[in-house]
Amino acid sequence: MIDELFISHPFTEREGFTSGIEGPACDAEGNLYAVNYARQHTIGKVTPEGKCSVFVELPDGSIGNGLRFDSAGFMLIADYTNHNILKVDMETREISVYAHETTMNQPNDIAIGANDIVYASDPNWAESTGQIWRINTDGTVALLEGDMGTTNGIEVSPDEQTLYVNESVQRNIWVYDLSATGEISNKRLLIQFPDFGFDGMRCDVEGNLYVTRHGKGTIAKVSPQGEVLIEIELAGKDCTNLAFGGPDGRTCYVTLADRGNVEYFRTDLPGRSWQLFQRG
Repeated sequence: MIDELFISHPFTEREGFTSGIEGPACDAEGNLYAVNYARQHTIGKVTPEGKCSVFVELPDGSIGNGLRFDSAGFMLIADYTNHNILKVDMETREISVYAHETTMNQPNDIAIGANDIVYASDPNWAESTGQIWRINTDGTVALLEGDMGTTNGIEVSPDEQTLYVNESVQRNIWVYDLSATGEISNKRLLIQFPDFGFDGMRCDVEGNLYVTRHGKGTIAKVSPQGEVLIEIELAGKDCTNLAFGGPDGRTCYVTLADRGNVEYFRTDLPGRSWQLFQRG
């Protein structure tokens, strides 16, 4: 890989994934996973060398969106068509329903705490509204907030004390205080952008947010104080989500819907997800 900082390069071949490519996440071995490789309903696996394959086929009309790994190494999938959070055993590739909630619009992106509590954004695209859900470690589900804009990207800060949620259509990024038991409070606006939309976002180890500017083809690095530090230019325009990986956690992989592929760039700091693997 080229080690220049914040310069994007292609990682996988164009059109290898469908336009539904989303939800990238890296495992502890550095493999990258993203949804809808080759066709809808799949989870694709990409090795550190860029070799792609279908890892699992989702059952019963399920289509994945956000992916995360828990502390035990299980993959969790936001299954938006069937209102589930799915769980995948990475050894046996067995898929089970971890949580189900019929009143969700469509679980979209997910974030996970070091304590394995999951947080899910839940947009209603037709109405430009959204919600936030908590999925407890026993699989029970709680509504944290309704009556929001189109909730999409969601992330937990490295110190586990803050939850970030963005609204794609309204272009807001909200900040909440986050308790050890997954309660949110003290909602405040971190930043509002004047144009383009948002999709997924992830933190580095110092709490900087990397935010996909969908339609603009950039990743905005935003400080915990709400200052845009840099915007990284991508080849594709419709960036849907991103994940940190690589041996040092400083490779940022970005999924592109308009190109059906993954790009990568190197960063100055590791991602929070890499930090979680070090703890594990």
